[in-house]
Order: sequence, then structure tokens, then C-alpha cells
Amino acid sequence: MGDRLRVQRGGSGDAAVLLLHGLGATGDVWHGVHEQLANGPCRWITPDLPGHGGSANLPRYTFGHMAAALVELIEDEEHVVVLGHSLGGVLGLTLASGWFGGSVDRACGLGIKVAWSAAELSGAKSYAERPNKMYLGRTEAAERYLKVSGLGGLVDVEDPRVDFGLVGTPDGWRLACDPKTFAVGRPDVPGLLAASQAETVLAVGEQDQMCSPEQVREVDPNAIVLPGLGHNAHVEDPGAMVKLISDLLS
Repeated sequence: MGDRLRVQRGGSGDAAVLLLHGLGATGDVWHGVHEQLANGPCRWITPDLPGHGGSANLPRYTFGHMAAALVELIEDEEHVVVLGHSLGGVLGLTLASGWFGGSVDRACGLGIKVAWSAAELSGAKSYAERPNKMYLGRTEAAERYLKVSGLGGLVDVEDPRVDFGLVGTPDGWRLACDPKTFAVGRPDVPGLLAASQAETVLAVGEQDQMCSPEQVREVDPNAIVLPGLGHNAHVEDPGAMVKLISDLLS
């Protein structure tokens, strides 16, 4: 992928699972899942989304533009499962449509926010229009990264999973995420589910404060509810994600 996408790969097996992180984060949030998939049953492909972590920015961020930037990761794969979290879940469903090429067997959207208020949409638009703030120290920048990515309380500021979420410069530290990614807007999840050429399902943590199981099941009556887990279920319980992946592969 040249210098466009930072991509991590591992595991073994004929099938590949594409793991897509959420808005503001990086592919490193899947490290617990990577460790448990080290010996199969599948290979894993984990990019930093465009405009995030070590991946290049895009001139404009839409779900289509971002999905098109990811499709090369699966074009040569015969059996593909996509597990995406939040924004990554929307992009997984977008890839499952087949509109941008590639072939997806099954896709699962984890923790996709399906209900948006006008204030939430306005806040995201406002954030997207602000320049990336500089911080004097890494710790302050890391604290901001954890807040923006929703990982506060789950990951420590010194955790290696924070590293690619930050950029050190001679003038200080800033978040790696391009603020303009927050301008993607509200996804049409029912439309994406209807357009999918793959088997699709939504999943949500029982205690997710961003999208309740009730809201998600209004969109997908067959949605999987993960007991005791919150919005970042893949960080909270990697084992639950490996079971979900195994079910998607079967």
C-alpha cells in the first residue's frame, strides 16, 4: 500500500478477517484480538483508517472515499470476513455492498451509532473544522487522544497502543487523526444493510452508552448483544471478539 495506509498483518489460515477501528483510534486497538488469533483460525489484516494513525490523509472524507481506499486490502483474498467498530463498522458494511470492488463473505458492524441528535451532528462538524491542537507534552496529548477515541479508562497513557495515535513534532505533540474525518456525517445503516452483497449482522455491547441494544435492534432485529460489554467491546474483551469472528467464519 506504499505510504497511503499503515497495515498490520498476522495469523494463519485460508480466510482473512479485516479489522477496522473506530473514529479517532488506530488499528492498535485490536492488539488483544491479534494475540488471540496468532495461531488461526484465520489471517488478520488491520489498517489504520485513512486520516488516522500512520495512514495518509484524504482530500475529503466520506464513507465511500474511505472504503475505496481500503478495498485493495481484500481484492486478492478469496474468503473475507469484515469486523468493524463504529466508523469501521460502517466502512465494513460499505465494503460488503461490493460497490468498490473486492468480495466480502460476511460483515459485522460493532457499536455503530444509529441514532444521532442535531446537537451531535453539529458538534462533529464543528470539531472537523478546527485545526489539530498542539500539546507541550506527550502525556497531555495522550489523554486527549484517549478521550477523542473513546478509550479513556480502558487504555493507559503510557500503553504502546497509544503511540500511533500521536505525532511528535519540534513544537510539541498533536493527535495523528485528521480532524476532518469527523465530518463524515450520519451513516445510512438501514440502506447499507439492504445493499449488502454479503451476510451482515450488527453487534453491540449490552452497556454501550453510544448506541443502545434497543436502538441497534430497531435497525437489525437479529443484532448480537454482547453481555456486560460497552462501546469498545473489542478492547474490553478480545476473547469475545475472537468468538464472534469464529462464528462469522463458520
